[in-house]
Amino acid sequence: MTSQSAPTFRSRLVEQAASDLEENHRRQQELTERIMVLKQEEALLTDILKLAERYEGFADPSRLPEQLQNEPAVGKAKRAPAAAAARRSAGTSRGAGEAAVGAKGKSRQPLLGDMLMALLGKHDGPRLAKELRDELLEKHPDRNPTPQVVRNTLESLVAKGRIQRHKQQRSVMYTLVEQDATD
Repeated sequence: MTSQSAPTFRSRLVEQAASDLEENHRRQQELTERIMVLKQEEALLTDILKLAERYEGFADPSRLPEQLQNEPAVGKAKRAPAAAAARRSAGTSRGAGEAAVGAKGKSRQPLLGDMLMALLGKHDGPRLAKELRDELLEKHPDRNPTPQVVRNTLESLVAKGRIQRHKQQRSVMYTLVEQDATD
C-alpha cells in the first residue's frame, strides 16, 4: 500500500462502519416496533380467549353477541393485523360474506350465508357442503370461497337456527329450517 491509499482505505472503512451501524439501529427500531405490535396482538387474543371462555357456558346460542349485518366493510389496508385476528375469531371474514363497497358506489354483493340459503331452498333434500360450494362456484364464478369458509358459514347458519344439520354416517348434510306461515 502506498501512503496515499491508506487514508482513503481507512475513510472507506469508517464510512462502511458508520453505514452498517446506522442500518443496525434502523433494524433495531423496526424490531422494537414489531415486538410492540405483537404484544398488542397477544393482549387482544388473550381478551378474545377470555370472552370465548365466558360465553362457552351458554347453552342458548341466541344469547351470544353477534356482529351487525349492516356493519360497514373496511379495507384490508386500513385494518391492523390484530383487528383482522379479532374479526376472524368473531366468526366473520371477507370471504365469509362481506363485500367491500367500491369507490364508485357499487352495490354490495350478497352475503355468502344468504347465497347458501338460497341454494338450499332450491333443493328438497339435504345437501353436502361440497355440493353447495360446487353449485355456488358454478352459479357465481366471481365468488370463490374455500371449502372451509363454506362449512364455517353453514355452521354459523346452524347456530343461528336458520338451517339444520343432518349427520348420515360420516357425512354432514344441511337443509333449510321450515318456516311457519306466521313468520
